[in-house]
Amino acid sequence: MAILTAEQIAKQTEDKNSIANIRAINKLYREQDDSNLFPILGKFNATERAIQRAYNKHRKYYGGVYGLEYCLILEQHLSEIVNGELL
Repeated sequence: MAILTAEQIAKQTEDKNSIANIRAINKLYREQDDSNLFPILGKFNATERAIQRAYNKHRKYYGGVYGLEYCLILEQHLSEIVNGELL
């Protein structure tokens, strides 16, 4: 499977609304996840942690974050986790 960009994932899931959109986006990110090959500190899955952070820090407090905006938030959290900025 090819690795999709945030824009490609948002485009593939734009037909879904609300929580269905978030679930579809999370599913695509999980499907292309390869952090099991390189677990962060051997302890956790980066994609799952990014999804939890996106929920806890954004959706929970700001409500309707969907589509490309949600994908970019996930990308930001993944980058911070993988690059060791936030563990």
